[in-house]
Amino acid sequence: MRMSSTIRTGRTVKRTTRAAATLAVAALALSLTACGGDDDNGGGTKAPASSVTLPKLDGESLEVAAVWTGTEQENFKKVLAEFEKRTGAKVTFVPAQDPIINFLGSKIAGGAPPDVAMLPQPGAIKQAVDKGWAKPLGAEATKELGENYSQGWQDIGKVDGKQYGVYYKAANKSLIWYNAQVFENAGASEPKTWDELLNTAQMVYDSGVTPFSVGGADGWTLTDWFENVYLSQAGPEKYDQLAKHEIKWTDPSVKQALTTLAEIWGKKDFVAGGASGALQTEFPASVTQTFTGGAQPKAGMVYEGDFVQVNIGETKAKVGTDAKVFPFPAVGDTAPVVSGGDAAVVFKDSKAAQALATWLASPDAAAIQAKLGGFLSPNKSVDASVYPNEVQKKIAEALVAAGDDFRFDMSDQAPQAFGGTPGKGEWKTLQDFLKNPKDVAGAQAKLEADAAAAYGG
Repeated sequence: MRMSSTIRTGRTVKRTTRAAATLAVAALALSLTACGGDDDNGGGTKAPASSVTLPKLDGESLEVAAVWTGTEQENFKKVLAEFEKRTGAKVTFVPAQDPIINFLGSKIAGGAPPDVAMLPQPGAIKQAVDKGWAKPLGAEATKELGENYSQGWQDIGKVDGKQYGVYYKAANKSLIWYNAQVFENAGASEPKTWDELLNTAQMVYDSGVTPFSVGGADGWTLTDWFENVYLSQAGPEKYDQLAKHEIKWTDPSVKQALTTLAEIWGKKDFVAGGASGALQTEFPASVTQTFTGGAQPKAGMVYEGDFVQVNIGETKAKVGTDAKVFPFPAVGDTAPVVSGGDAAVVFKDSKAAQALATWLASPDAAAIQAKLGGFLSPNKSVDASVYPNEVQKKIAEALVAAGDDFRFDMSDQAPQAFGGTPGKGEWKTLQDFLKNPKDVAGAQAKLEADAAAAYGG
């Protein structure tokens, strides 16, 4: 779930305004507040059964690579199965590893690239194009994209003006999920500001439950924490500048954001297992341990995107009743709106590969996975009624309604060596910072050194 845009090359949406962002957050907050119960709409209206025209591909074989695992992978395979049914092609899912660019490089060096790969970083799309691996989308896929996506979502899949990526999957990464029973026992309510969040955390702690579960073993969760704090506190203009490395990580705005993060990360009693425990907790476990254990779970809250619902589904908790959600609180003047996504990119310019890209740009494909939960599509032609509960439905409607008014995940816009590699760059430095939140200056220096090397200056 590492997701974002090509801001670093100047092609991301620049039309976001503070007012627009405020309206988007207000709409989302209103939507989520209205989602008290879980309205099972799983059997709702779907997109037309054949809204997209696909060629007959009998006898053709395709490979699709992605880093997805578990339920997410299984749900995506159902989308591929429908493509097989409609075209006669045979599609094989190839599990990839992070960083996916390195994985793809090995496959290409061995003469066996996948036909299509799902790239979780726009920076990775740019790298794949620069290396001559990625192929531009054909006319049919581009047409389908134009009919179903806002201009902003089209633009972030472009490199040098050519369309390479279909943003099949999106994420709203400005959400905090909470155990409703824990909040009720603590007498806590949903916070709207950072100070209120700290007060809520203290109330949860005083009730006998550790406030936050942090999946620190996966560095990308920590970059997401930082980005929400930074966007809200420093503002969208500085966010864009830092994303392109036009300002340094030693900038005072970064110091302020890290210092703010330390107000939670630096309080041992506020993080389940303390820093050492968090660094051994992978993202899925950070979610499940928040919603298991009855009234005494390991934590009362967990931060991450709408896709958290997939992992909640592995517990007995029900989204909308046992597991509730609120927008990431405002740290500065405006609450953050951070999005991300996974783009389908063609690596073999064949009729079959282009047809698969066309399929993934269609509402038909997205509706299949949307109904299964834990999935959010930026495709504006998807009928929101296909989402399995009111929480997810409202999150999806808010994303589509926001149009081009969003900011993409910053780390995913960076070169993968800095923003998307386990044990290196931003992931590793923020893990070290979680372990020692007092060393703000040291974290800034390391972030800047790694960023300078990765950006080439």
